[in-house]
Amino acid sequence: MTPLIIIAIVLALAFDFVNGFHDAANSIATVVSTRVLSPRLAVAWAAFFNFVAVFTFGVSVAMVVGKGVVHTEAITVPVIFCGLLGAITWNLLTWWLGLPSSSSHALVGGYAGAAVAFGGLDKLMYSGLIKIAIFIVLSPIIGMLLGMLNQTIVNFVVSRLKTQPQVLNKVFKRLQLVSSAIFSISHGTNDAQKTMGILFALLVAGKEMQITDPIPLWVIISCYVMIACGTLTGGFRIIKTMGSKLTKLNPMNGFCAEFGGGVTILAVSHLGIPVSTTHTITGAIIGVGAVNRARSVRWLVASRIVWAWVLTIPISALFAALCYLTFGRFLH
Repeated sequence: MTPLIIIAIVLALAFDFVNGFHDAANSIATVVSTRVLSPRLAVAWAAFFNFVAVFTFGVSVAMVVGKGVVHTEAITVPVIFCGLLGAITWNLLTWWLGLPSSSSHALVGGYAGAAVAFGGLDKLMYSGLIKIAIFIVLSPIIGMLLGMLNQTIVNFVVSRLKTQPQVLNKVFKRLQLVSSAIFSISHGTNDAQKTMGILFALLVAGKEMQITDPIPLWVIISCYVMIACGTLTGGFRIIKTMGSKLTKLNPMNGFCAEFGGGVTILAVSHLGIPVSTTHTITGAIIGVGAVNRARSVRWLVASRIVWAWVLTIPISALFAALCYLTFGRFLH
């Protein structure tokens, strides 16, 4: 391997770590805000189940990212290197601002932006990008609808049981541990695979393997380990926005939101579609809040989050393109 490939591999794994760090809030915000777990215990819980995901849904998402975003001739080591720099820059910026943006879409935007700087718009694979764009819209809507459905069903069942609030609270605290684990598995399943796809493309670009080869085991294990380690460090700025600023949550609400978000992500991961765990869980939290009372959702905070979503792909692409035009083109 050339030094540039080794540096790019390290950078890709660094992105995976930052992804876990940045998106830890998605996995634990509800379980922390409802005081089911302390922040430190919650990140350890989420990190464990992030890694458990290695044994679940294969690598179909990774293959879409590795093969379905840019054409083969644009898959070069400098393009991937600059794409990763663009994605990491946006992730760190939104973490600093406390905004739950999508690491997944930052990665896709950075990769696409560097490819355009390399060879123009015809280097993009529009079929893959359109599929990703469709699920930018669909994933939070599906998460919101499932969150609303879960909350409606739970409200109906609880109203018929006439159980003491203290008993219900204890039951849903335990159930929320299960739903948080499900969501953490879904986060690991979908998000770690995106970095796998980039590493696969990197190895193909460096002539270390063929595009028809399977993803090496060391790549799979490395990606899950890094995202779990990133989650373990926790991005606590974003937890505050997700867990308390967006809407007030109790253990029952947290269970409904996490279960709805987790099921959505696992379903689309099975179909090989890279989606945003951030978008999905935010939609589910808003759905749960809206069922209880539409005014309980802080729509100003929600609108700031939506703007971060809208800007993620174009700004990540811009950062990556600037990196490529500044120094990346001299690395070929």
